Amino acid sequence: MKVVDMHCDTISELFYRMEDGKEHSVWKNDCHVDLERMEKGDYCLQNFAMFTSLDRYEKPFEHCMKLVDLFYQELEEHGDRIGIVKTYEDIEENRRLGKMSALLTIEEGGVCQGEIAFLRNFYRLGVRMMTLTWNFRNELGWPNIIRIEGDEAYFEPDTEHGLTETGIEFVREMERLGMIMDVSHLSDAGIMDVFRYTKKPFVASHSNARTVASNPRNLTDEMLKMLSERGGVAGINYCADFLHDWQRGEHAVSRVDDMILHMKHMKKIGGIQCIGLGSDFDGIGGELEIKSPEDLPVLEQAMRRAGFTEEEIEGVFYKNVLRVYKEILK
Repeated sequence: MKVVDMHCDTISELFYRMEDGKEHSVWKNDCHVDLERMEKGDYCLQNFAMFTSLDRYEKPFEHCMKLVDLFYQELEEHGDRIGIVKTYEDIEENRRLGKMSALLTIEEGGVCQGEIAFLRNFYRLGVRMMTLTWNFRNELGWPNIIRIEGDEAYFEPDTEHGLTETGIEFVREMERLGMIMDVSHLSDAGIMDVFRYTKKPFVASHSNARTVASNPRNLTDEMLKMLSERGGVAGINYCADFLHDWQRGEHAVSRVDDMILHMKHMKKIGGIQCIGLGSDFDGIGGELEIKSPEDLPVLEQAMRRAGFTEEEIEGVFYKNVLRVYKEILK
């Protein structure tokens, strides 16, 4: 079964290793994702996110540029196995050549520092999707959880604050350019703003259903309906915290059975066409039932046992996301 995964943090993880003087090959490593295991998992396309934590780097734009450089260095070295894509036609061409595809994305719109020119230049560099916020307020808007600093830092939900005026300008420009808007991590009000101020499909690249697991990172039923009506897709996140409401002290495990529960609910609310995959590999920890790309057949078999049809499984695994890419990535 072909696979399209809308989110992994592998390039950022490799960058940390490079900073520490460690091996950092995208072909074979001990991260969750490498190209060798992607091939074994029959991957069609992987989104590689350039993730920048605003509290870790004083110059987030410069850091993101370094990540983009590493992305091109690593992926171009293996151009015979995987091709970097900017348009849907690039994806189709790679499929004809028997190669996988890599899509460059940004996780944390704060790297643009509110400068629309930076956004346009990232587009020129090949960025085709951007997560508007991460866990910090930035020039574009508010995330759905805010990190509260102190002796013991903690996160608090924020569902009320939405996009700023700059954020509204950004999403309109992203739509004009043909850069996919990613609302994972964005506040509830911010997601409503994206729906209000844009017209084309958008995605939640790595978010589940809040009715099934109440974490504010997940999407409400209303959001799922809006996303589906717009023709967008939400990618199932493999992180245990977004799959199940664990009690403090419980041993959290990312389980395929919980993924199935989310899929069933999302299908009921928005239809099968609004579901994709967004593993969050190399951005999540803990015990995982699906540990790497080559384990995806476990999910495929579980979906079949749960009563999903072959057409529905194909939709979730790759066709639904490719439908969005075909519409936007011209």
